[in-house]
Amino acid sequence: MSARHRRRRLLAAAMLAVVMAVASIASAQRIMIAPGRMLRVPPKWATAEDFDGSFIYCRGFYTSNRREAGGMGWWTDYPAADNNFSVRLMELTMAHVKLDVEHQPNTVVVRLTDPLLYRCPILFMEDTGTMRLTNREAQNLHDYFIKGGFLWVDDFWGSAAWAQWENEIGRVLPSSEFPIFDIPAGHPIMHTLYEVKEVPQVSAINFWLRTGSTSERGPDSPHANFRGINDEHGRLMVVMTHNTDISDTWEREGENHEYFRRFSPAGYALGVNIVLYAMTH
Repeated sequence: MSARHRRRRLLAAAMLAVVMAVASIASAQRIMIAPGRMLRVPPKWATAEDFDGSFIYCRGFYTSNRREAGGMGWWTDYPAADNNFSVRLMELTMAHVKLDVEHQPNTVVVRLTDPLLYRCPILFMEDTGTMRLTNREAQNLHDYFIKGGFLWVDDFWGSAAWAQWENEIGRVLPSSEFPIFDIPAGHPIMHTLYEVKEVPQVSAINFWLRTGSTSERGPDSPHANFRGINDEHGRLMVVMTHNTDISDTWEREGENHEYFRRFSPAGYALGVNIVLYAMTH
């Protein structure tokens, strides 16, 4: 690595430390505080006017056919994780984030059957170990990837959730052609802006406060898994953070200082790396 690149990364790391230590009071954008369980809010469905080439946090909408402990289906961590990550992305990078009329990040929810799916630079989904796709949703998601789309799935735990997710994504991207692999530490996504040495295991804040553990399924989730699927040219098009809840490091950053200090900087560093990789590859 050149001296210039080392200096750039040191500066980026210093910037992350400063921004994460200071509240966003001076900013027009606000970090959402979500103490306890947030009340459900209706999805803000995407419209054509939401897309102008800026980054916009697109959350994929799907139907669950069962429930996992601690999960809420497509709605898991919505909308605070979406908002807070978008605010920090503006603070930590030069990415232009789409704002709404109140100057807040204009996050949206997108049905997998909506043609606007193809306008999303990156799609975020959580608790996907409970997802059951229709044939049309599976085909649309396949087409999204072929057109250059990128998906990050997070916050699904244990072997049962993994088996269901593996089955559903296999209907979209057959494993014979698009195998799932463990993303190595030397992959470019680990070094896009921040030097991420490993993907941390993070439990939901309430679980961590109650137990002091980061493994929500005990021996069935011994460590975080960071896995991916490449397209035929070797470009990552699906990233999976399994046995960890990276999104909670964004959603719940303002609730507990110790949880914030221990998990949020690493969660944001990984998130920024993934988004910048997705938007530049």
